[in-house]
Amino acid sequence: MAVRIEDVVRKEYKLPDLVLQSGRELTDATLVYETFGTLNSAKDNAILVCHALTGDSHAGSTAGYPGWWDGLIGPGKALDTNRYFVICANVLGGCSGSTGPGSINPLDGRPYGMRFPIVTIRDMVQAQYHLVKSLEIDRLYAVIGGSMGGMQVFEWAVTYPEMMETYIPIATCGRFSAMGISFNNVARQAIYNDPAWCNGNYYGRTFPQKGLNLARRLGMITYRSFELYEERFGHSMVPIDDPFVMESEFQVEKYLNYQGDKLVQRFDANSYLYLLKSMDLHDVSRGRGSYSHVLDRINARGLMIGIDSDFLFPAGELLDTAELLRAKGKEVVYREMKTIHGHDAFLIEFEIMNEWVGEFLENGGKTK
Repeated sequence: MAVRIEDVVRKEYKLPDLVLQSGRELTDATLVYETFGTLNSAKDNAILVCHALTGDSHAGSTAGYPGWWDGLIGPGKALDTNRYFVICANVLGGCSGSTGPGSINPLDGRPYGMRFPIVTIRDMVQAQYHLVKSLEIDRLYAVIGGSMGGMQVFEWAVTYPEMMETYIPIATCGRFSAMGISFNNVARQAIYNDPAWCNGNYYGRTFPQKGLNLARRLGMITYRSFELYEERFGHSMVPIDDPFVMESEFQVEKYLNYQGDKLVQRFDANSYLYLLKSMDLHDVSRGRGSYSHVLDRINARGLMIGIDSDFLFPAGELLDTAELLRAKGKEVVYREMKTIHGHDAFLIEFEIMNEWVGEFLENGGKTK
C-alpha cells in the first residue's frame, strides 16, 4: 500500500514571539520540519535545506514516501544521510504545517486569511534560526536551496554569518528582479480576480481554483525554457475532430492546465499570494546599506550554481554577485549548468548537482 504524506512523521516547533521585518509581531506560530540522517555528537554535521515556492518540509525520502529533492538527499548522494544531518522546515507563511494565512488566529479562532502579517524571506530565516538553535546546533555545516530557497540561503549568509561553514544558493539571487516582480504581479491578479477568492475569506467556502490554476500556469512558463517546450510539445495538438474551433487545444496548453490542477489539490491560494510577496520584497540589503556593502558580512565559503537557460533567474545575476564577493576576497565558487530544462533544472539535473555539491561539501567548501 502506498504511503500517504500524512503518515510521514513530521515534527513541530513552537516559535518564540517574532518581531517581523515589517515591525508587526507574530505570536503562537509553529514551524513543521523533518530531519534526515543523524546529528553527530559534535553537532557539526547539520545541513539546512531551504525549499522553493511550493515546496514543503519533505525534502528527502521517509517511510517510502519520496521527497521533492530525493535526487540529492540520501545515502551516497551529495547530501549523504549516512554522513549529514539534514533539516528542512516548511517556511513561515506556508501551508504544509507551518503557520500561514490558512492557520487559525488564536485571538478569534478564525483563519487569518489576509489578516496574516506580511512575511519576508528574512522573517522565514529568523524562524529557521530559532528552530536550529532549539536543536542545540550552534553552527551549520551548510545551508542550501534553490529559487526561493536560494533567497533564504543568501539571507542566512548575510544575517547569521557565523552560523554556517558553507552556503549554496542555486538558481536564485540576492535581490529579486523587476522582471520577476512583474510575473508575480500577474500571478497575484489571477487569484484576486477569481470571484471565489472572496478577499481571502474563502475558507469553508468555494476555493479559488481557477485563479490559483492560472497563477500556476504562468509560473510553469517561467520555470521551463523555450527549447524544452519546443522539444517536448512543439506545435502538436490534442486530437479532436475539428481543430478549427475555439475548444481545440495544443498539447502544451493541456500540460499547463494539468500543472495548475495539480497545485490546486495541495496548495493554499493565500499562501501562494504571501510567498510571492516575500519573493518580491527579497533584498538582502534592505535597511542595511548598499548591496555591495552588505555582502561584506558574508564569512562562509560559497558555491553558487546558475542555470544557462533560466528565464526567471538569469544566471548572470548570480555570476555578478559571485564576482562582487570574489573582489572582496570572499571564498566563492561559481558553476553554471548547461541544460535545456530552464529554472527547474535544480530539481531535475541531479547527476551534475550531485557532482558539484558533493565535491564542494567533501572539500569543506575549499577549492582544489
